[in-house]
Amino acid sequence: MNSVQEGRVALVTGAGSGIGAAVARKLAAQGAQVVRADITATDGGVVVDVADPRQVDELVAGLGRLDVVVHAAGVDDPRAKQRIADALEAGRPPEVTASLDAEAWRRVMSVNLDGTFHVLRAAVRAMVPRRAGTIVVVGSSSAFDAPAGYPHYAASKAGVHALAQAVAKEVIPFGVRINVVAPGPTDTGMAARTPAVLRQAFAGLPYATPEQIADVAVFLAGEESANVAGAVVLANGGRFTV
Repeated sequence: MNSVQEGRVALVTGAGSGIGAAVARKLAAQGAQVVRADITATDGGVVVDVADPRQVDELVAGLGRLDVVVHAAGVDDPRAKQRIADALEAGRPPEVTASLDAEAWRRVMSVNLDGTFHVLRAAVRAMVPRRAGTIVVVGSSSAFDAPAGYPHYAASKAGVHALAQAVAKEVIPFGVRINVVAPGPTDTGMAARTPAVLRQAFAGLPYATPEQIADVAVFLAGEESANVAGAVVLANGGRFTV
């Protein structure tokens, strides 16, 4: 019996590590032909900066066929995290926004929000004419709990959620499904760079593994979720609900 993704062409962004790498492995194990894309060279993958629309468009156009997209590429802001950590250790509220420069704001927005637009647009262009396709975007629980001192990241992910849901409503009549998985703290390289005091703030609940979040993404990318479109699925271990 064929695997559930047998013969399908899947593009995974952010596939060099963490959630994206776990998704790529799981889709490949299910029989998909996986194109792994990342900002840096990956084993057998392609280099693409999702903040650059030309690179994204050229990558997708070159595939010829596209059945599944899992968009996991994203960035955080280590300097802002350190300022939050310093404030926690000093027993004072974090003060980040007043000193947040336009460059830091633009970096987070250009990758997280603009990059999602570029990937969604390219994927829709490829899928709508075929009247088929599934897209999964990796968002963040930060879009809901909006951590103090992290306004640019929270805003970028909230924008990602709204963007994906708006496009999902537009393309579902054409047979294309878009959903979002919104992880909480996850044990990725990004989390490993998080200051210890911030990691301890989440000590009440375990960090998810990339594989656990990938399981949700792969479910949303498969036929088992055929009636799910425009959803934002919280995957934060019950840290909070909305």
